[in-house]
Amino acid sequence: MATVTIGRKIGHLLVFTFFALFAIAIIIPFIWMILTGLKTNRELFLAPWRMPNKFMFANYLQAWNEGIGNYFTNSVIVTLFSTIFSTMLSCLASYPLARMQFKFRKLWILIILGGLMLAPQASLISLYRMMRVLHLFNTHLGLILVNSVFRIPFSTFLIMSYFGTIDKSMEESAYMDGATTLTVFWKIIMPLSKPILASAFIICIRAVWNDLMFALVLIQSDKLKTIPVGLMNMKGFTTTNWTVLVAGLMLASLPLIVAFIAMQRQFVRGLTEGSVKG
Repeated sequence: MATVTIGRKIGHLLVFTFFALFAIAIIIPFIWMILTGLKTNRELFLAPWRMPNKFMFANYLQAWNEGIGNYFTNSVIVTLFSTIFSTMLSCLASYPLARMQFKFRKLWILIILGGLMLAPQASLISLYRMMRVLHLFNTHLGLILVNSVFRIPFSTFLIMSYFGTIDKSMEESAYMDGATTLTVFWKIIMPLSKPILASAFIICIRAVWNDLMFALVLIQSDKLKTIPVGLMNMKGFTTTNWTVLVAGLMLASLPLIVAFIAMQRQFVRGLTEGSVKG
């Protein structure tokens, strides 16, 4: 018994050490980015690992004024609407696929999940021509639709798997009380699915916020460009002011950090829970 206890403690210590080192490996570059954004270019190249002699908060203000503010707003618009649109469509598709039996159900599942096999790079030319024909090129709406479509297959797979674990007795009781399918979906299934919805939201937010390829190809106007493309432009305009560029990178990463902190508990539950107990 003593040997088992000692072995368990050693195992816990090793796991704790691993995650502690993993956390340090993430936190140190993050702190370095914050401090670099507060330095001058001279301090960055001569003493990259030292504390700044004077905190240059003006770097963050300059980065914002040089275009990050506009790019930030565009990214928020595209990311927010893409996430809401793709998640809601995924929920509406997942409910019948996970909770109902109907003809060609497996075929529909294969068709939707087949989207996971489509490489976005392979569709760029077709999407470009399609956006031109539909007059959606160089618009936020076109970028939102494209990002939403490519997020739907994985979100559907994630949400459908979770919907299948919900106890059917609650659904059957609601039907016996006269509830409609739409009522069951909104009043029972959706409230019980908050963890997986948070997981789908965070995954979609990260993918759309960091999207460079679609934004670079489908957006031409500088006023409509998003954060990743905007940072490329900043690099071109501020080739000698790297601390301002790093300050811009720091500002661009803040929404993802805030979103994960706000929904981290639901995110972990959504990925780890295997069932819902009444």
